[in-house]
Amino acid sequence: MNAQQIRRAYLDFFADNEHVVIPRAKLIPQNDPTTLFTGSGMQPLLPYLLGEEHPKGNRLVDSQTCLRAQDIDDVGDNRHTTFFEMLGNWSMGSYFKEQQIRWFFEFLTDKVGLDPNKIYVTCFIGDEANGIPRDDEAAQIWQQVFHEKGIDAKIVELGSAKNGDKLGMQGGRIFFYDDGENWWSRGGGLEKTPIGDPCGPDSEVFFDFGDQNHDPSYGEPHPASDSGRFMEIGNQVFMQYRRLEDGSFEPLARKNVDFGGGLERIAAAQINSPDVFKISLLWPIIEKLQQLSGKGYDEHKEAMRVIADHLRAATFLAVDDVKPANKEQGYVMRRLLRRAIRFALDLGIEQNFFEEIVPVIADLYHDDFPEVAAKRDEVIETLIKEEKVFRTTLRAGIKHFAKEVKGELSGEVIFKLYDTFGFPVELSLEEAEGQNVPVSGSWKHDFEHAMDEQRNRSRTATKGQFKGGLEGHSDMHKKYHTATHLMYKALRLTLGDHVIQRGSNITEERLRFDFSHPEKVTPEQLAEVERIVNEQIDKDLPVSWKEYPTNEAFARGAIGAFGDKYGDTVKVYQVGEGDNVFSFEICGGPHVDHTGQLAEGSKRFTITKEEASSAGVRRIKAALV
Repeated sequence: MNAQQIRRAYLDFFADNEHVVIPRAKLIPQNDPTTLFTGSGMQPLLPYLLGEEHPKGNRLVDSQTCLRAQDIDDVGDNRHTTFFEMLGNWSMGSYFKEQQIRWFFEFLTDKVGLDPNKIYVTCFIGDEANGIPRDDEAAQIWQQVFHEKGIDAKIVELGSAKNGDKLGMQGGRIFFYDDGENWWSRGGGLEKTPIGDPCGPDSEVFFDFGDQNHDPSYGEPHPASDSGRFMEIGNQVFMQYRRLEDGSFEPLARKNVDFGGGLERIAAAQINSPDVFKISLLWPIIEKLQQLSGKGYDEHKEAMRVIADHLRAATFLAVDDVKPANKEQGYVMRRLLRRAIRFALDLGIEQNFFEEIVPVIADLYHDDFPEVAAKRDEVIETLIKEEKVFRTTLRAGIKHFAKEVKGELSGEVIFKLYDTFGFPVELSLEEAEGQNVPVSGSWKHDFEHAMDEQRNRSRTATKGQFKGGLEGHSDMHKKYHTATHLMYKALRLTLGDHVIQRGSNITEERLRFDFSHPEKVTPEQLAEVERIVNEQIDKDLPVSWKEYPTNEAFARGAIGAFGDKYGDTVKVYQVGEGDNVFSFEICGGPHVDHTGQLAEGSKRFTITKEEASSAGVRRIKAALV
């Protein structure tokens, strides 16, 4: 059973158990200012796990594409990738531990065919200080399902992962760990659980690749160790508590299940290889690289792994409408592509090769993700264009190298080549070696001081700027978010329906709104916008939301910033009710309950600045003062 077959079998298995199959969310989150990318399977469903009703019901299943840019530098070993798929199933108050554990174990052993003797699990050890008992319920269910396979599953308490490094397996199959390993909340461990949030113990599932894969420098082997012997293939989160204002925890009336399993890792377990790059979603890319380079995988694993991962990630970013750029998601995409080219040079691939690799990637996914097939030609064109641009950059960097380097290669020049020309540090060092140019002994201290200065400048320049619009979820953020909806409608009433949102940024101090308009907005027009907005505030209109099928939402007159980039269903916020609806806009929230809240403290909506943002786009800043 290859990875594609595992994906289909998983969706079919849970569909047969009364789950609704939902489509993947895009890699670019909508209305989530906290992250650039969809980094986990549960991220798009968090509002429903926190209490909202999902339009498809209370049993859901999907395969969610994810991207974690923070893992870029880790790619090159046998298990890290920036792009991956999470198989996920959820119960919003429908079933709990017994069914979830049994179903996943059945899927792994009976459907995928994993040897149950190679499966190990972990559970939460409990926390006496916070009144959270040991999760004996989950452990006993695991003991029973193992017993039904003829396996005596011994329970061992390890506590922390650090203790596990010292104590080892002790003949166990079910291991109790503390909240550093087996507790889920949005903040992390028990003490970091946000007030008011649901949370709970989790139960992780590991596959044992054998003691020959254990690195003894990590200490004794155990599931939570990074030694290489065990690989986590799934995690079941049991949301059964809520943290109260006094910091204590109370049981939830409605208990949820959030499961996430790594498709690539389950596929690696199925072929009994700890190297995820040998699965059917990655190995064809490696084979193509071997063909293009004339070199073998075993001798060039790091380079081939980096290229395969990065181009797969960039392909899906392009499918989801990201373009290479110098900031935010586009910058990450550009970095992925340029690192792939850099490692291709190590393989001796010096000519354009995206046009050879990207079609291989598209072929791996087009049957299961129709959007990949639909955008195939556009994606290939986007990536080929970026490759040509970077190869031109490389040539320019090599020319500049000759001009800048006098006597020896300094850290300052290395950084300048990198910062100005996108010239990789490794290439500067290789160019110096090829030209017999000595490298300054302090160059690395100098690759790092300059980098730190740049990072500080970047943090200062981007402080308070978030792609999703909202900086946070405080009361003032909610007020300004609602005021933005009112102003958007007021602009369309004043200037015309050609006004379309082009960007939004909201802090606790003000709102900023970019919109399409061919000319400067006059003072009289701005005054009219202010008047309309304050009129709606004075009416104290109710603010409510409802989910609609996307086509129905647009048919009802909803406006939105993303056009046809929405999924099958959307959340629409409505200001007003009955015959007095003022605004009807697609948005993820959050908002105030009624518009009169914007006037608390006798405040009025005031436009503080109007200016050009770019060609054909104007920018307004406004505040409640």
